[in-house]
Amino acid sequence: MILLQSHSRFLLDTLLNRLQNIEKAVELDYHWAEFDDVRYHIQVTMKHPHIVLVSVSLPMPPPETVFLSGLPAGAIEAIKTAYGSVVQILDPPRDGFNLTLKLNLSKLPTDEEYKQALLVKIASVREVVLGAPLRVVLKQLASRTVASDIDPLVALVHRPKESFFLIPQAEKVTVVFPMRFKDSIDIILATSFLQEFVDARRTAGLNNAPYCMWSPTPPLELKGAPDEALSVNAGFVTFVILPRHVEGKKLDRTVWSLSTFHAYVSYHVKCSEGFMHTRMRRRVDSLIEALDRAKLGVEDARSNATQNRSFKRLSLKEARNHSFN
Repeated sequence: MILLQSHSRFLLDTLLNRLQNIEKAVELDYHWAEFDDVRYHIQVTMKHPHIVLVSVSLPMPPPETVFLSGLPAGAIEAIKTAYGSVVQILDPPRDGFNLTLKLNLSKLPTDEEYKQALLVKIASVREVVLGAPLRVVLKQLASRTVASDIDPLVALVHRPKESFFLIPQAEKVTVVFPMRFKDSIDIILATSFLQEFVDARRTAGLNNAPYCMWSPTPPLELKGAPDEALSVNAGFVTFVILPRHVEGKKLDRTVWSLSTFHAYVSYHVKCSEGFMHTRMRRRVDSLIEALDRAKLGVEDARSNATQNRSFKRLSLKEARNHSFN
C-alpha cells in the first residue's frame, strides 16, 4: 500500500527553485489545494526576492473541535520549535487563511544537508500545524504521563467539519475515526477495505503494529461525543497506540499516519474503484472483439456459399419444358 508524503511536493519544488534563483527578481503568486481541503498560497515580490510568504488554509473545524486564534492547540509552539528564526509568523494572517509564514531564504543554514531537511520541514507545514495537538498527546504517552488539564475525550479536525477522537491514558492512547463517504460505491468499498485492514493486523508480520478494530456502531470510548460527530456510513475504526509506537523517530510517522488516515483510506478506495473499472473495460473490449470475429466468420461463410453457386442459362424451349414439369 502507498503512504502519502508528509510534505507538499509543489511547495517544496517552488522553494527549491526560488533558492536556486534567489538573485533573480521574479514575482510569484501561486494558489493550490491539496487533499482534505488544505489550501496554500505562496507569494514572492520583485522588491524582496529573498522573502517568501506562505499562507495555509486549514479544513473548517466542527463544533466539537477547539481552535485557538484560528489554529489547533499547540500549533504556534510547534512552528517555532520546527523552524526557529528562519520563519516568522505574521499576525494577522492573509485574508482567507489560518496561517501566514514569512520565510527569509537568506537566513537558511549553509550546510546543504541541513538546508534540504529544513526546506522539507517547511513544506510539511500541514503536518506541523494540524498534527500539533496530536503530537502533544503522543509525547505525553512516550513519557507515560497525562496532563491534568486535558479532556478525557479530545476531538481533532482532519477533514472539513469532521474530526477524530483521542482518549489519552498514561499507558495508551485510543484513537477513534468515524468514517464517512459521499459516494455509495465508496461506502461499500471502504467498509470492505476497513474490515480487511483489521484482519491484516492479525498476520504474524504485524504483531508490533497498533491494535486495530472496526465496528459499525460507536465504541464505548465515544460516550459523550456529539450526535453529529457519530453520524457515519462506513463504521468506526479504532487504534490503540502504545508507548513503543511513539519512541524516537516513530513519533513523526505515527502523527502523520493518524492525521491522514481518512485520506489514506480514500486514496486506496479510489484506486480500487479505478482498477475495477479498468478490468471491466478490458473485459468488455475482449467480448466485443470475440463478437466481431464471430460476425466476420458468418459473413465469410455466406460469401463462400454465394461464390460456389453456379447458374445455367436456359433456352426458351428448355424454360417451357421446366415450367410444364
